[in-house]
Amino acid sequence: MRADPSTAPLRHDWTLAEIRAVHDLPLLELLHTAQGVHRDHHPKNQVQLCTLLSVKTGACTEDCGYCSQSKHHHTHVEPERLMQVDEVALAARRAKQSGATRFCMGAAWREVRDGQQFERLLDMVRTVKAEGLEACVTAGMLNPDQARRLREAGLDTYNHNLDTSREHYKSIVSTRTYDDRLRTIQVVRDAGMSVCSGGIIGLGETVDDRCRMLRELSQQSPHPESVPINALVPVAGTPLESLPMVDPLELVRMIATARILMPRAQVRLSAGRSSMNREAQLLCLMAGANSIFYGDTLLTTPNPDTSFDRKLIADAGLTPLEPKLG
Repeated sequence: MRADPSTAPLRHDWTLAEIRAVHDLPLLELLHTAQGVHRDHHPKNQVQLCTLLSVKTGACTEDCGYCSQSKHHHTHVEPERLMQVDEVALAARRAKQSGATRFCMGAAWREVRDGQQFERLLDMVRTVKAEGLEACVTAGMLNPDQARRLREAGLDTYNHNLDTSREHYKSIVSTRTYDDRLRTIQVVRDAGMSVCSGGIIGLGETVDDRCRMLRELSQQSPHPESVPINALVPVAGTPLESLPMVDPLELVRMIATARILMPRAQVRLSAGRSSMNREAQLLCLMAGANSIFYGDTLLTTPNPDTSFDRKLIADAGLTPLEPKLG
């Protein structure tokens, strides 16, 4: 008799060679394996719809080479102050009415600072929770007291991506270290919140860099509950503006590998969908992605519109996770 996969021990000791071997499997074999892992740990044919809102845009002091919001770069993005709570409440209500069950708020800060703006962010979390939505925030580095207060406000999840491998990271960001990112993740975990952490492919990294990033994530215990996999959306005015678009099959491979390494995580198909046809996106879902970001923009970059996504989901016979009533 087959053992119950939901009670099987999860691995946190994958080696780079093992991960690379999984990643490089013949594509159909990789998809078959990932789909099996997915079905063992998640409801089949179900997808969660998440909405991401930029609640404070631009003028970030970090120099992340891919980001349109860095004050070090000259892009189309105009800085905007932190939104008002009632504006966020309206956006959350609309997201829920459109079918989203998770509402993510992004603030372009290097780190969260105590004061009026942080108090407003806490009120935003309370407002989103009052709508019956999962609440997620990404706002840079946190200290333990700030993480505790976010948790007490009702925050479910904090997002803090690793972006890439430790080895490649210094080529992308100079204003924050890789260990800074790992410390923030540990602060989130210690506060009792879920961790959302993934990365971006297409930053000029090697395949081994991609696998090293997945190794770093899979070595965490527990694994991140949420693993967003992004493809670079090159933005004019950033240092990475001339990099080529990622081949969609490379994204498929990363999602499938993440699914196999971290079976119980929500693997989220994130930035980069606007340049993919629907067949490529369906392959990503087949590979083990069970969440997409839903709405016309992702912070400051384009995303397929909601009508496209509704048709994609319906044509594929997928069932969106139902919003909570109330």
